[in-house]
Amino acid sequence: MTDWTDRIVGDRMTVDREFNDRVMASEFESQEWSLIMTAAEFDIENPEDPDAARIVADTEKLEGMMPHIEEASKRQRSMAGGSPGSGSDDGGVFDTVKSALGLGNGQGDQEAKLAAAERLVQEYADELQSHLEANGKWEQVRQSYDG
Repeated sequence: MTDWTDRIVGDRMTVDREFNDRVMASEFESQEWSLIMTAAEFDIENPEDPDAARIVADTEKLEGMMPHIEEASKRQRSMAGGSPGSGSDDGGVFDTVKSALGLGNGQGDQEAKLAAAERLVQEYADELQSHLEANGKWEQVRQSYDG
């Protein structure tokens, strides 16, 4: 963790709580979001320019995390809808039909989920910056960025 992120741990916790409603309204379960945030890093773009500086999500590692996120999703669906002890990790009849028609579980689905995760992480970054600005901490954080 860089120095600037050490300074905002408490702010991150506050934004995490406030952002939870957005996560719950998204296609991601709480466990999936935790994995997404594990893979995400944050940088400050244009830190030297007070008017152009902004927190941006670095989601480079997110693509590598997507198989783990999909596995967490399968486990969640299995626990919610699978028969106890079946060991089945399919999503049920609907997913089976989608797959048979070539509509589900394909590369396009994975790319769409990755894109959705990237968008949500950037929304989180925007919310974090707004929180810092509203609490008078943004200038100090921006100036302490060592990129």
